[in-house]
Amino acid sequence: MWKVLRAAGIDPIRDRSGPSWSEFIHSQSKAIMATDFACVDNALLRRFHALFVIEVATRRVHLAGITPNPTGSWTTQAARNLTMRLGDRHPFRFVIRDGAGQFTRSFDAVLAGSGITAIRTPPRSPQANAFAERWVRTLSHELLDPTIIWNERQLRQLLEEYLEHYNSHRPHRGLHQRAPNDTADVTPIGTGQPIKRHTSCAGLINEYQSAA
Repeated sequence: MWKVLRAAGIDPIRDRSGPSWSEFIHSQSKAIMATDFACVDNALLRRFHALFVIEVATRRVHLAGITPNPTGSWTTQAARNLTMRLGDRHPFRFVIRDGAGQFTRSFDAVLAGSGITAIRTPPRSPQANAFAERWVRTLSHELLDPTIIWNERQLRQLLEEYLEHYNSHRPHRGLHQRAPNDTADVTPIGTGQPIKRHTSCAGLINEYQSAA
């Protein structure tokens, strides 16, 4: 079909009536979340699956749950917990997910009950869920790769500490070097001003702030 259109001098992309995928994401970013699993293997070669949701506009991340067996019923219950946490006045209208079997019709139905439409990405198209994929890379590089995970309890504690750092302290280039939870202008630390260092995630992460 593409060859026929090109032979006739018609560009199929130029004549589309709707916006491109990137244009849709940009225009609706405040109403979009993305979700995926981060897979973590512990020291005993047992795999855990951490389900997370990231808000596209603010980059704020929510941990929806951790399980060694991510069944459809478990994922559906995680969706219920998430919608209860978000409350009735959330601004979200869409959630981007891939075609994994854990994201069942009941998962989509729970979200639909809160006014959120699930958008399934095309097969073998991780770029369509780029925000979630980038978050997994960041999580692996900054926390999981240099850490030996022993059990689910340790993993949960590390993830919760890292999310606190990620949402409240870690600067993001896409947010003009602000953290997702920043609500006011950040005052830079002046030259010669005392600095206090705080560690988290078993010493892997350092946070710095004014000592005064």
